[in-house]
Amino acid sequence: MKEAWKPGTLIYPLPAVLVSCGTTPEEYNMLTIAWTGTVCTNPPMCYISVRKERHSYDIIRRTGEFAINLTTEALARATDWCGVRSGRDNNKWQTTGLTPMENEYISAPIIAESPLSICCKVRQIIELGSHDMFLADVVGILADKRYIDPETGKFSLDRAKPIVYSHGEYYTLGELIGHFGWSVKKKTTKKRK
Repeated sequence: MKEAWKPGTLIYPLPAVLVSCGTTPEEYNMLTIAWTGTVCTNPPMCYISVRKERHSYDIIRRTGEFAINLTTEALARATDWCGVRSGRDNNKWQTTGLTPMENEYISAPIIAESPLSICCKVRQIIELGSHDMFLADVVGILADKRYIDPETGKFSLDRAKPIVYSHGEYYTLGELIGHFGWSVKKKTTKKRK
């Protein structure tokens, strides 16, 4: 039996990411975002949804660029702090000890400590209500070499210990239970010698 609730945003868990923006060191900022995700594979596109009152909103709207930086257990405190403090009143880089890093794709910095940074250029801003959606093209990705398997070239985000956000709380990811397509994969039988 299910209980009826009023409409709301209960699609959880979500990635807890740090979005970095700005074109000069004086305006570099970062904010925590959970309303983010992939919207298209080809061309590669993603989105972030940001409240208009957030300090970074005007920076992203004016510059048309941002980076989505995945977060980890080691970045959990900084991730939360950047979500509850404003860049208008704080230098988030100094307070968190995180490092803004220039890149070849956009003017906005990436976060050096993040295992994976997705560089984006805004394609369209969609006004929605409490948040505006920045629909963006992915123009480059920077991956920390520590998490790339030298034999397969596969990125192992699980080794970085990513975190997710679920209805006001942060969680680590659990154990692997399968991979894409495992439910239909045919079992192989061992050949007898």
